[in-house]
Amino acid sequence: MTNETQDAVSNVETEYLQINSTETWPLIYQHIRHESCNFEYTLNESKKLQNKILNRYRDVAPYDHTRVILKKGPCDYINANLIKVERAHRQYILTQGPLPSTAGHFWLMVWEQNSKAILMLNKVIEKNQVKCHQYWPLESSSSHTMMFPDVNLKVEFVSKTQSSDYTTNTLKLTDMETMESRNILHFHYTTWPDFGVPQSPTAFLRFLVDVRSSGALDINVGPPIVHCSAGIGRSGTFCLVDTCLVLIEENGLNSVNVREVLLEMRQSRMGLIQTPDQLRFSYAAIIEGAKGLPSNNNLEIDSITNHYDVVNNEILSNSSLEDDDEPPPLPPPRGDSLTRSMMADLTPSPITENENGIGPPNKPLPMEPPTSTDLIKNTVTTITNNTHDNNSHDMIILDSTKSDDTNSNTNSNSESSPSDKSEIRHRHQHEKKERIAAQVREMKRRQKESEDWKKFKRSLFMPVTIGIGTVLIGGGMIAIYGYFYSRG
Repeated sequence: MTNETQDAVSNVETEYLQINSTETWPLIYQHIRHESCNFEYTLNESKKLQNKILNRYRDVAPYDHTRVILKKGPCDYINANLIKVERAHRQYILTQGPLPSTAGHFWLMVWEQNSKAILMLNKVIEKNQVKCHQYWPLESSSSHTMMFPDVNLKVEFVSKTQSSDYTTNTLKLTDMETMESRNILHFHYTTWPDFGVPQSPTAFLRFLVDVRSSGALDINVGPPIVHCSAGIGRSGTFCLVDTCLVLIEENGLNSVNVREVLLEMRQSRMGLIQTPDQLRFSYAAIIEGAKGLPSNNNLEIDSITNHYDVVNNEILSNSSLEDDDEPPPLPPPRGDSLTRSMMADLTPSPITENENGIGPPNKPLPMEPPTSTDLIKNTVTTITNNTHDNNSHDMIILDSTKSDDTNSNTNSNSESSPSDKSEIRHRHQHEKKERIAAQVREMKRRQKESEDWKKFKRSLFMPVTIGIGTVLIGGGMIAIYGYFYSRG
């Protein structure tokens, strides 16, 4: 590695440590999302009636100008985009996890694009929900063959290699018209949680080395098919890390600005990288990889990896503590907010397959969160109406338990005696006071973070508005606290 490349890594590492020290990953990520909102690309094909049922999530659709067009079969539509980064000599096809009704389309795309490999970054079932159809034959199945008559293709299991974090399957894809066959590599990363990140960059980099060594990313073969459930979060993370490492390896110091590369890739498919944690992980993996991609058998862990592990463990630990008092959460929709414990769940349920594997629910998922002004305005209206209707002087606060608590209170009060009602009311008032105290502590922490942020490098991002309002009604205080992270 050249000195210039080492300097480039040092700059990225410095940026990573600065953002970490000020805990401003959400604000960096919000700035990226804000920039992406300026894109004016159309989604017309995805909105056609016959194509709507072919999308796993209604808020994740392929841009028209980069969508993959199928050449034969029942239709030309598939929820997939071709992403090209010319200066890195890289191209990828990012797509959703197939539905039962689109599995044939998926394999037709693999065939027509002459792809050598499929990179699957999710499990079939996550958080008790089907996130992807079982579209390939398993070694353990009675028949090692799957037929897709709608596209006249056959897929056969050939062999499997098991690693600690991923499985590599070799599959044989055959065109039943011409009887031509090809071997397809199926890299299945099994330890990457939905909306999350791997525990450490090291295992991910081993996976990347294995994929690169197979030739699946070479320019003399078709683009690899990369997918998770929606084809934007984990898939975008993989492509960002790989592309930035290529740029650093080939061009050195002035070749890579991680956020610029991500924005460039977002012009080909919407919403790439869904959470601030995925962005933070991307930086850490780029830093480690640029110091020398690890071999499969020998990986030296340095200070950034150790630092990442410590911070990641703290985040996981704090997250579990915050959730101790809440019921087990449902799997979030693709556009779910990162601040589940700080605001009510304002989004519909995620789209899942019905028993036939086809069709989204009646309610669409919003692609973008409401603005701070809109949310506060709506909240004030709702609280005011509730106050007039119920003559309530209780303190109302936005948190993830509000909806559940309200429902449980209503059911309990309708069946309880007056003494029980009084006891329940006192208990809930006590619980609300505890929540309020926690919210106040959080507000103070956020205020301090905001003050620290003013001292941060102005060139890193545009500031995000933090709104705090207090309203007095009939002796009771209504505290409204809004702090908005982004949703991808």
